[in-house]
Amino acid sequence: MKRIAIEEAFVTRSVMAEWHRLHQSGVMEDGFRLMANTILADTPGNAPLHARLLDVGPGRLAQMDRDGIDMAVLSLTSPGVQVFNADLATTLAAEANDELAAAVRAQPQRLAGLAAVAPQDPERAAREIERARRSLGLVGVIINSHTQGEYLDLDKFQPLLTTAEYEDMPIYLHPREPGPGLLDPYKDYGLYFATWGFAVETSLHAMRLIMSGTFDRFPKLKVILGHMGEGIPFWLQRIDNRYQLQVRIGAVKKLKRLPSEYFLENFVITTAGVTSGPALRLALDVLGADRVMFAADFPYEDAAEAVRFLNEADMDDATRAKLFQHNATALFGLAG
Repeated sequence: MKRIAIEEAFVTRSVMAEWHRLHQSGVMEDGFRLMANTILADTPGNAPLHARLLDVGPGRLAQMDRDGIDMAVLSLTSPGVQVFNADLATTLAAEANDELAAAVRAQPQRLAGLAAVAPQDPERAAREIERARRSLGLVGVIINSHTQGEYLDLDKFQPLLTTAEYEDMPIYLHPREPGPGLLDPYKDYGLYFATWGFAVETSLHAMRLIMSGTFDRFPKLKVILGHMGEGIPFWLQRIDNRYQLQVRIGAVKKLKRLPSEYFLENFVITTAGVTSGPALRLALDVLGADRVMFAADFPYEDAAEAVRFLNEADMDDATRAKLFQHNATALFGLAG
């Protein structure tokens, strides 16, 4: 049994440099300013994190060996290129994908990759997804939730979703801080960050995709949510219940299916950053063993702890093998 971790972050020096340039300019989203002032800041405390993000070579592989991880599916760390203007973002995404593809070619048994794109220009993002699949051998797409306050359910993003579905490229919907219209109440107490705001932002994005009928238009589109599904598995029964009430009173348009049915058909989740036995049991009870995958969320989380948690979790070996390996190989077309 291989242990495949699928929410493993990296960054390129070019993207890091442009983040700093944007921060220094003072012209940026408030949410990015908060992130740049904390986790992206050049401080002694952040230095080990930044070094790990930049390393997709021997240091990364050695850490994987120490943690007990056989393969990592790498993706450009949040907020990726989604804070830049469209031209710069498109260029940086392509460069990052080239670097990632080179790292994968050098270690094809140990690394795979998700393509970064610039949703700011959906047509060029679609072409980059096609290039990533056909020329670079990348196996999915990373989208760091909102792009300058906009979400993928909007009509303008249909070229991106059309190509992701056609090319069979799952979209990992990864957290970032809440969008501009949501941010203010989260600025206090660090709530914008991973403690709460990340899950609120990403689950909102997922619910917009469901409630907008996006999956009626793109029925084969696959979306991945980390962190045990960003809370949605816990709420599915109530979501269906209240949706049906809203349909009866004319508050929302009736979908072809219940919200939970879209979630169970079009979404898969990962264990990234969650080492809670009750949370894992709920996810398996609600979604089934075929829709939960292992992720460590390195370097933001302790990957060795994540491996140890799943090694010791109360489940049979067949289920454990699905979470560690088989679900990822099936979704991404990885070698078994």
